[in-house]
Amino acid sequence: MNSFKNKVVSLFKKEGSKSVISSLVAIGMGLIFGLIIILIANPGDALSGFKLLLTGGFYKGAKSLGQVFYLAVPIMMTGLSVAFAFKCGEFNIGTPGQYIVGAFTAVFVALKCTFIPDSILWIFCILAAGLAGALWAVIPGVLKAFKNVNVVISCIMCNYIGMLLVIEGIKATIYNPTGAESYAVPASKAIPTFGLDVLFPESHINFGIVIAIGLCVLAYIIMNKTTFGYELKACGYNSDAAKYAGMNEKKCIILSMAIAGFFAGVGGAIAYMSGTGKTLPISEVLPNEGFNGIPVALLGFNNPIGVVFAALFIGYINVGGNYMQSLNIAIEVIDIIVAAIIYFSSFTLLIKMFLNKRKSKKVRIEEGGHE
Repeated sequence: MNSFKNKVVSLFKKEGSKSVISSLVAIGMGLIFGLIIILIANPGDALSGFKLLLTGGFYKGAKSLGQVFYLAVPIMMTGLSVAFAFKCGEFNIGTPGQYIVGAFTAVFVALKCTFIPDSILWIFCILAAGLAGALWAVIPGVLKAFKNVNVVISCIMCNYIGMLLVIEGIKATIYNPTGAESYAVPASKAIPTFGLDVLFPESHINFGIVIAIGLCVLAYIIMNKTTFGYELKACGYNSDAAKYAGMNEKKCIILSMAIAGFFAGVGGAIAYMSGTGKTLPISEVLPNEGFNGIPVALLGFNNPIGVVFAALFIGYINVGGNYMQSLNIAIEVIDIIVAAIIYFSSFTLLIKMFLNKRKSKKVRIEEGGHE
């Protein structure tokens, strides 16, 4: 019995276990807040609505689950973008700009590069979008590496510059005057499903989910199993020590931002190459998927594998929120609930700090120290 207790205690002392506990506590706080909002807005259907929120990902079986995967992909990529840069010591808040630049590039290539066969066009669109996102992210990377410009400031500026350039690019090249937006990518040029539509009928799932998870796994391998990833993390943790060890700090900063931008650009491509008729608007609004990548990264504790599960959870909550409209709960209330749950994810770091503080306090007491 004591050995089992010791194993449980040692398990909860591990960093990974504390990360999971912190994430679960943050999710619980968000759900409780969401329940309170429903009770205030629609008390008669509060419990039914909350149940639908929690079970919506399975509400219509495979169709609902397919929608979870579909909605998770863009935020999985932007979350990976934030997480990768953060592991390298940079806060990439420029994901909205990189995402929208990548999305525009993918749609432009899909509509204008008619010389590429439709069957393989989606591959070129995704690669072009990733490259565009990488190039856009290199700008703040270069400014930080050579002029020590704060990445947060330069990323925010690049977000709005990128958004405005995309609007002008849409107007000049792929503008649909009947809807004040871009043309949609035809289904014939979209990312194929490769049978996923059979497994998840009537959903919008496509091969993008496989690409997204594959890139998360690749990012994990790069960060934890390669010398290159070790150098990137070392420069992020302690640039002076890394420089002393012979690492090129400037190269690490630029490459980490470029790779992060690549992930965000790919996310934009997958979202708009899904064949669902999604179009690029010409309104001066940054995409939510870019900003939602931040809480996804926090919820996943900046671990690429954690980002996969965090994005799937957010996708699951979004699907449940959409089904809540069947109970005549206003869409604005649903948006507030989902947003609250998403942004309560930001408390994961605070909760983990609290757990670490309790642990150190307990250790001091056991060693006979004083509070």
